[in-house]
Amino acid sequence: MNRRVTQRGDVIVACDFENEERLDAVLAGLADQKPYLKIGMEMYYRCGAALVCRLKDAGYPIFLDLKLHDIPTTVGRAAAQIAALGVDMLNVHAGGGIDMMRAAAEAVRAVSPDTLVIAVTQLTSTSPQMLKEELLIDAPMADTVRHYAQNAKKAGLDGVVCSALEAPVMRELGLFSVTPGIRFPEGAADDQKRVVSPERARALGSGYIVMGRPITGADDPAAAYRRARQDFLGSA
Repeated sequence: MNRRVTQRGDVIVACDFENEERLDAVLAGLADQKPYLKIGMEMYYRCGAALVCRLKDAGYPIFLDLKLHDIPTTVGRAAAQIAALGVDMLNVHAGGGIDMMRAAAEAVRAVSPDTLVIAVTQLTSTSPQMLKEELLIDAPMADTVRHYAQNAKKAGLDGVVCSALEAPVMRELGLFSVTPGIRFPEGAADDQKRVVSPERARALGSGYIVMGRPITGADDPAAAYRRARQDFLGSA
């Protein structure tokens, strides 16, 4: 069963660093703010569950971004282990299919009912050309994302990771969206292909936005974070 999430979320700070020292330096630069943190593969594979537990104990909400993708039994068991860490959100690849996604959702809710389970539709680094020529998916990007999101809903997931450009479709489907590829208007796109500003993401109906380098690489991370929240939520 889908749990409809109606409240707008927040700005999630992507913590894609090579070690804990760099992470701690950024968190120190955010002063007494406790932003929602995204811990991805690089940090988790280096630092492990101990890092997640430390951050949770310090009061940070955590999105553990490991993009699980395997057979349903394996993903279900892995998702249960992740949920036991007390994370607030975790994700799987929608490309794994409905049975896999359902296994993750059911396993998580048996361990931690409040943990949100979301699916990656297509990465924001995926271009229409790559979709067609490398992945051999002839359907347009918008149709592919919609279909994957419909599968996520059938599997009982809470929402999806997608570009902010697809957020209106997710709202139409009754799913909330977590949208990376967010940059301040004057910022560089880096390796993202489909980018929007925090203000534009708000207008499109994003549930959460994910920002990394525009905040963590700023001269004043605290000011950049406050600006992102102001632009997206209307509050610092």
